[in-house]
Amino acid sequence: MALAVFKTVGRASRDGRSDSCLFRMKDLPSSRPPAVGRLLERPEIAAFFPILSRPLVARLVREAVAAMRDEVPNASLSGHRDLADADRDRPSSLLSGRSMNAARDLDAFVVALVTDLASRAKGGLRPVLNGTGVVLHTNLGRSPLGRDEWEAAWRVNSGYCNLEMDIESGERGRRGGLAADLAAELAGAESAIVLNNNAGALLLALRSLASGREVIVSRGEQVQIGGGFRIPEILALSGASFVEVGTTNVTTIADYRKAVGEATACVLVVQGSNFAIRGFTAKPTLAELVAALPAGLPIIVDQGSGCSEEGRGGEASLARLARDGATLVCFSGDKLLGGPQAGLAAGRRDLIAAMAADPLARALRPGKTILSLLERRLVMRLNGEVGMAMPPDTAVLERFGRSLRRRFPRGAFGLVPSLGTMGGGTEPDESFPSRALVVDEVLVAALGGPTRAAALLRAVDPPLVATIREGRLHIDLGTLHREDPALVADSLRAALFPLGGKIPAAGS
Repeated sequence: MALAVFKTVGRASRDGRSDSCLFRMKDLPSSRPPAVGRLLERPEIAAFFPILSRPLVARLVREAVAAMRDEVPNASLSGHRDLADADRDRPSSLLSGRSMNAARDLDAFVVALVTDLASRAKGGLRPVLNGTGVVLHTNLGRSPLGRDEWEAAWRVNSGYCNLEMDIESGERGRRGGLAADLAAELAGAESAIVLNNNAGALLLALRSLASGREVIVSRGEQVQIGGGFRIPEILALSGASFVEVGTTNVTTIADYRKAVGEATACVLVVQGSNFAIRGFTAKPTLAELVAALPAGLPIIVDQGSGCSEEGRGGEASLARLARDGATLVCFSGDKLLGGPQAGLAAGRRDLIAAMAADPLARALRPGKTILSLLERRLVMRLNGEVGMAMPPDTAVLERFGRSLRRRFPRGAFGLVPSLGTMGGGTEPDESFPSRALVVDEVLVAALGGPTRAAALLRAVDPPLVATIREGRLHIDLGTLHREDPALVADSLRAALFPLGGKIPAAGS
C-alpha cells in the first residue's frame, strides 16, 4: 500500500517541482475550500489510512483546508462548517510555497496534500539498508536481531505469558523471567537487574546508592554519550553530587585517595568507549584503584558496550571487570552483546536489591518483548551459539560487490577498499577492512552531485543510507553483505537510474 502511494507521489512531484499537467487551473465553485469529508473519500488520500490512521489523516487534512481558508479570506465558507479551526499556535507544514500559489486549484491542492502525507508517512519505522560501514549504527537501530531470536520470542509475545507470575503458586512473582540471572552469569556477578537502557541503569544505580551523597569521578571521564546526554547531568538527576579528581589527561591514585571522605558514596569509572585521549595520559587500572581505596567503598563501572569477550580493542570484558573488583557494572544490551535495547547492571547482591527497591526502577523496567528477546540472546551467548558482532570477511564482501556490479551498466560502480567501524559507542580506536561501491562521478554529477545522489538513495523504498568520502559517494558493503543483493540492487536502480538509462557521457 505505502509503496504504491509513494510511487504516485513521485510522479506528481519531482525535485520539489510539481508536474505541470497536475496543476492546470480549475477554479473551485464560489472559491470555497474543499470539504474535509469529500477529501477523505478520495482514494489517494484514503490510501494513507492504513499507514497514518484515519484520525491523523483527518486532522492533517483539516489543517490544510484551514490554511487554504486563511489564504483566501474572502472565500464563502457557507456549507463548509466541517472545517474546524487549526491550532493557531502550531504552524502547519502543509500547503507551503508552490501549493499555496495554486490554492484554488483542487487538483493542485490534492497533489500537495498527498505529497505532505507521504512525507509524514515516511517518518514511521521501516527497514533501511545500511551502506555506511558502521555496524552498530545508533541512528539505524544498532544491533540487528536474528530470525531465530524473533521466532523463539514469538510465542511469548503473541499471547499471554508468565511475565510477573509464579506459575507453581499462582501468585505474583518476580518480574522478568531468566534475563537477570543470565546477565549475572555472563558478567560473573552475584546478581543483576534489567532496565530499558544503559543510561537508565546508571541513573538508577547512582540514585539508589548515592542520592544526597558524593560520587568521585575523574575529570577525563565526564563524557557526553549519545543524544547529547552528559555524565554530570545524569549525576545531578540522580540526586548525587560529583567530586572531580585529576585532570583531563592525568588522574592518579593519590587524586582518588584525597577525595574520599565521610560523604563519599562510591567511585564512578566511565569507560571511554566512544572516544580516546592520546599523548601524555595516565590513569590507574581498575585493579589498582580497588587495591588503593578503602575496603567496602563501592566502585561502579559504566562499561557501556556490553563486551563479554577478551581481546576486543579498547574494551574490558564484563568478566574481567568483575575479577578486577568492580562492585557494579552497567552495560547495554544492544551494542556488542547484540540483543535488543536494554540496560543491565550486574554486581553485588545487596546493591542490585537496593536498585530493585527504588521506585524509579518501575519507571525504567522493560516489557515482555525486550525481556524475552534478551533472555534468548543471553542463552545463545552463554552457550556459544552466537558471538559478539565481528567484522565480515573481505572475500565475502568482494563476492557481494561483484554480484551487485554485474546488475548495472559497466563502469557504474567501482569496488574499492574501505574501512568499517563497530560504532555505537564501542571500540573507538578500531576499524576493520571492508569494501565499498563507489558510484561513477559522471553519473553522480548528472544526478546533481554526491549530496543530492545520497538524498535520492534515502528517498527510495527501502531507503539506502550511503556516505560521502573525499567527495565521492560510497556504499560500504561491510554493513550490506547480509542483505538480499536483488533488494539492494532495486534501491540502487530506483535512485540512480530512474529512467533505466546508461551512464551519461562526460560533459553532457
